Amino acid sequence: MLNTELIINAVYVLSAALFILGLKLLSHPSTARRGNKLSAIGMLVAICVTLTDQNILAYEWIIVAIIAGSAVGAFIAKKVQLTEMPEMVSLLNGVGGLASLLVALAMLETDTAIDSYLAIIVLLAIAIGGITFSGSVVAWAKLSGKVAKLISSGSTVFSGQAFVNAFIVIAIFVLGALVVIYPQTANSTVYVYSFVALCIVLGVMLVIPIGGADMPVVISLLNSYSGLAACAAGMALNNNLLIVAGALVGASGIILTSVMCKAMNRSLINVLFSGFQAVKATEIKIEGEVKPLAADDAYYVLEAAQSVVVIPGYGMAVAQAQHAMKELQVLLEENGAEVVYGIHPVAGRMPGHMNVLLAEADVPYELLLEMDEVNARMANFDVAIVIGANDVVNPAAREIEGSPIYGMPIINADLAKNVFILKRGMASGFAGIENPLFFKDNARMIFGDAKDTINTIIRQFSD
Repeated sequence: MLNTELIINAVYVLSAALFILGLKLLSHPSTARRGNKLSAIGMLVAICVTLTDQNILAYEWIIVAIIAGSAVGAFIAKKVQLTEMPEMVSLLNGVGGLASLLVALAMLETDTAIDSYLAIIVLLAIAIGGITFSGSVVAWAKLSGKVAKLISSGSTVFSGQAFVNAFIVIAIFVLGALVVIYPQTANSTVYVYSFVALCIVLGVMLVIPIGGADMPVVISLLNSYSGLAACAAGMALNNNLLIVAGALVGASGIILTSVMCKAMNRSLINVLFSGFQAVKATEIKIEGEVKPLAADDAYYVLEAAQSVVVIPGYGMAVAQAQHAMKELQVLLEENGAEVVYGIHPVAGRMPGHMNVLLAEADVPYELLLEMDEVNARMANFDVAIVIGANDVVNPAAREIEGSPIYGMPIINADLAKNVFILKRGMASGFAGIENPLFFKDNARMIFGDAKDTINTIIRQFSD
């Protein structure tokens, strides 16, 4: 006779192995798709086994749920644009946090005799899940701009914000203590739902002061939160696989957050508690003369160039210029030039945004150089082409001590022999900081849609 518990545990071990292997494969673009599929298969198997083992759903309903979920996932994947990928990631983080919150809340509702230790774990899952959910929704709103009248994409601060945050945190601890100490009192339900509401409010308060160039850090941090929430829910449910999956997501998210913080010259503590700090706006005016250049004239410089570095940013995603840039890359290489891409860790609106964008255009991964590697060679490049990037190439980070981004590691595009900056206009980047690069002697502004500009240069090579 088969031991059901042994089979279930074996399936859980298999799923955990698939998670770990999938995470390993996600570390390289060439294997990332396979890693994503293996992780998804592991999660599907684990969910199906859990639902049947606990008699929650019959096979026919599991099949219905698989079909419905697959249809929704396929629709979202087909519909979402690469410019909207950060918003989608934020929302998915929020959904994960909400799921953990609801699972933990259901435990409190159904188990009136819950012991203190388990109650603390459940409340921790609710707190992290609530903060993740509301924080992710705010991050989505900031990134998408669809509710710009309600939530600014920049930093939102008000007088006494630190005191309000401190009051919310104290109230959360007090309510949590009341739930643990008096789980069976008539007011227990009021305590629980007040606790949930304040955790959701805290998530909003933690994210609204963060804006601009900090968004990649926020996304990776919220991703970590969603994993920690799942891990806490797994501990509450005594589900080892959920603990493993949550720990993997939480740990990888924290590591990624640390990488993002290092790339922005900020400490993890600063990011974690930025909502408790006053954000001071610094107005620094950069004076100089902009030197515009026509795309037709840029062609002659590129034709003679022997080495070119392309520095992409969010503007390239907006212009959908990655395919045109790949075509220009091929033409430059056929003309005898070396072409590489300089990737800043926080370029775009989420970690790895530019890597995904260029992978879509079949740009070989070997041509994507990290910031330190490309900076070591920058002075030897004949041309640096900045496409839609702003904050990650802003020399103010090196030169102006009063700048909000002073000390942030950047790609030193201004050290190249010639710099072509492809922009629609003179607007500042997402961080709202003026860029001295635009006024450098070796910099030329090529105004207009980046895709149109690159296509114009391509036609010149083809003639």
